[in-house]
Amino acid sequence: MIELSVLALFAGACIALNLTPGPDMLLIASRSLSQGRASGFMSLAGIQAGTYCHALAAALGLSQLFVTVPVAYDVVRFAGAAYLAYLAWKAFTSTTVPLAVDTPQVLSLADIFKQGLVTNLLNPKMALFVLALFPQFVQPDKGSLVTQMMVLATVLNFTGLLVNGAVIVLATKLRSRITGNLQVAKRLNQLLGVVFLGLACRLALVSGR
Repeated sequence: MIELSVLALFAGACIALNLTPGPDMLLIASRSLSQGRASGFMSLAGIQAGTYCHALAAALGLSQLFVTVPVAYDVVRFAGAAYLAYLAWKAFTSTTVPLAVDTPQVLSLADIFKQGLVTNLLNPKMALFVLALFPQFVQPDKGSLVTQMMVLATVLNFTGLLVNGAVIVLATKLRSRITGNLQVAKRLNQLLGVVFLGLACRLALVSGR
């Protein structure tokens, strides 16, 4: 098992990483504003499930594919951008007012989880991040590589839960203040669409290699 001192150092790096605003935080905050606390946490759950998948892939050597075969990286990158653009289009064309009284949720919690998961899985930068950071804290003489990578992923996700959980709570409180304003409510789907479109452009235009 990884030594506690090593885990503590890794946790510190994860906290610093999670405190830096990024695409995941923006997506989670937007989803919380649009559909409430449960939706925000479900989006976070999907993203964190994707983190476990990336950690497992890195442990099995699959993430090396992006380093040795550049075209594979680009294929996944553009697939992710296309998926985010599709989500943006769905948000822009939605006729449902997410904060209207007696209006059912725009998306089910299961759909929100899948969106978070797929968005994370189709982000090759996340795969390369795991591949670059995690091995620095793995101790080959301390047991299974796969187990250690999953432990590190758990630490990353736990710190992410603390930071993004606070973001979700704050966004939900802001949402409660504007629930009665239908004009503002109608703009939330558009805000979510802008977020998805911005993430799509970022993923498509910035290779990160």
